[in-house]
Amino acid sequence: MSPTPTRLVLLGHPVRHSLSPLFQNAALRSERIPLEYEAIDVPPPELASVLRDLAAAGAAGNVTVPHKESVATLCDRLTSLAAHVGAVNTFWVDADGRLVGDNTDVDGFSYLALDLLGTVPQGLRCALLGAGGAAAAALAAMERWPSCAVRVHNRTRARAVRLVSRFELTATVADDIETAVRDAHLVVNAVGENAPTSEDVVPLDRLHSTVSVIDLSYAPGGTRFVRAARARGLKASDGLPMLIEQGALSFERWFGRAAPRAAMWHSVSEAASPS
Repeated sequence: MSPTPTRLVLLGHPVRHSLSPLFQNAALRSERIPLEYEAIDVPPPELASVLRDLAAAGAAGNVTVPHKESVATLCDRLTSLAAHVGAVNTFWVDADGRLVGDNTDVDGFSYLALDLLGTVPQGLRCALLGAGGAAAAALAAMERWPSCAVRVHNRTRARAVRLVSRFELTATVADDIETAVRDAHLVVNAVGENAPTSEDVVPLDRLHSTVSVIDLSYAPGGTRFVRAARARGLKASDGLPMLIEQGALSFERWFGRAAPRAAMWHSVSEAASPS
């Protein structure tokens, strides 16, 4: 069992928009744990020194863009899943003083996909847009799905090729988005809300009415991509269910007890309610 963290943080750049402090602090209050979860904006050149100081102080936390892949190279030890994905979104210091990196995004994505689809049928055809840490977590989840086939598109083709080569599933690299989404049952946008993959780029009008859409970004009322998909009658979800679930799984890694998911969801719902 790892020691109780002395501090809980979120490392990213930027992080001001993140909902993680909201629901993690609700969880801490619910469990009467005397800590405060705080977001720290860390420019990439400062990441190594900040992480080293946090580890020396016995802190734990989460990692968001653009640091997930970098933190994976800075940890003393990775879980097998984090090593497979090549990205870390959760870290803590173990009883031997080693910085441990894990990835709860994979199971968070699985939770989101099952919440949207109900079940994952055999032979699901997926389009995955992006090739960063979030895309890698999605591929690791898809790797578990029976006979799943994936087309990956990324603005930098070489990056997509490297990503696909690391996973044991039927995956190919598409040179354009139209090819990636052709005949797909599920379209996953893993490039971010402000990246140039949105309702203006993805040919939603060419998708079959039975296609489901996931955007790993999140926004009140759904991202632009999700709202555009729903307007066309497609089943769609943003990344909020994944965000909450990965955070709940992180909480369980840090404290060795079940996360108060109801309190976490309530805090987010309350914040989104009109005053």
